[in-house]
Amino acid sequence: MPRIFGVDIPKNKKIRISLQYIYGIGPTKSLQILNEIGIDPAKKSSELTEEEISQIASFVQANHRIEGELRREISQNIRRLIEIGSYRGSRHKKGLPVRGQRTKCNARTRKGPKPRVGGIKRK
Repeated sequence: MPRIFGVDIPKNKKIRISLQYIYGIGPTKSLQILNEIGIDPAKKSSELTEEEISQIASFVQANHRIEGELRREISQNIRRLIEIGSYRGSRHKKGLPVRGQRTKCNARTRKGPKPRVGGIKRK
């Protein structure tokens, strides 16, 4: 099982799919990376040589933000919005949807489960 940036890449999948296990790399970016390096996207990741793995790692590190660096940047951006007191920052702070979605009937993912009313049993 190859490791790139501390992430175990599944060896039984195609390399274009298994690169997506790295935070910050999606379907489009994985194809761009493989085309730039010249590796066949249909190749299984177990068939990769150590040289190809190191090529992928060096190319990604030089040209893209991934994993910890990307997570840190996103959290800093959210923290900045909260500190300046913007509307988006206040929505992040309250745990509500940020991008204009309605909250009357949906938004359970962002708001969490409904608070239970009633149902308290007395001794």
